[in-house]
Amino acid sequence: MKSIAIGAHLLREDVEPIASAIPVGELFLSAIEIADDQPLGDRELLLKVAGVRSRLLDAATFVAIRYGFSFTTEAEAQSKCAQHLARWKRLLTEYRDNVEITLKVAAATSRPRPDRHDFTSGADYLRALHAATQATNVDPAFREHAERLIVPKSMKHQWVHRDERSLELTALVPRLGVEDVLRAGEELRRAAPSVPFLLSGPWPLEVFADDDRE
Repeated sequence: MKSIAIGAHLLREDVEPIASAIPVGELFLSAIEIADDQPLGDRELLLKVAGVRSRLLDAATFVAIRYGFSFTTEAEAQSKCAQHLARWKRLLTEYRDNVEITLKVAAATSRPRPDRHDFTSGADYLRALHAATQATNVDPAFREHAERLIVPKSMKHQWVHRDERSLELTALVPRLGVEDVLRAGEELRRAAPSVPFLLSGPWPLEVFADDDRE
C-alpha cells in the first residue's frame, strides 16, 4: 500500500480522524492509503481526495500539497518534505485562522498561445508561453472595482497569471470574513454583469504557501 498526501498541518488533531496523520518533523501530513496499482487519475479517487480535503479545511487551515505526492513509509514522507518544513510551520502558525478565496476573471486582453511547433528550442517555447501568460489582463475598471470591494476584506492579495485566457485575484481572508467576501462578489456581479468571473473558496493555503509570492 502507498499513501497520497493531501496537506501539511500544524496539529495531529487537525487531521484525525478525517485522514491519517503522518508525522514530519514538528508537523503532520494528512494522507489516505491507496493500492499500489491504483491510477492517480481515477475519477473515484479524485472525488474521494476532494471530499477529504474539504473536510480537513473545515477542521483547520492547512498547506495544500500538489496532487500526486505519494509515499510508502514515514521516512520517505519526511525526506520528501524536509526542505519545506520550516516554511510550512511558519505559514501555518501565521495564517492558521485564514483561508484563500479566488476570483478568476476572463481576460479582456491577451496574446495568443504560442505553437510548440514554431520553436526548435524547448526553452524558447517556455519563454514565449510565459510571455503570453503574463500579457493577459482584465478590464482596468473591473480590476479597480474588484480590488475596492475585496482587498480591504483581506490580509493579503495577489493577482496571479494562470494562463493566457484568465487572471486570478487570490485573497488571504480571515475565516470569519469569508461570507463578507462572498457578498462582495455578489455586489461585483451586479456592478459588472458583462464581465465573466468566478469567485470560489474557501481554499487551503496554496498561492500564499509559495515562497515566490510571499
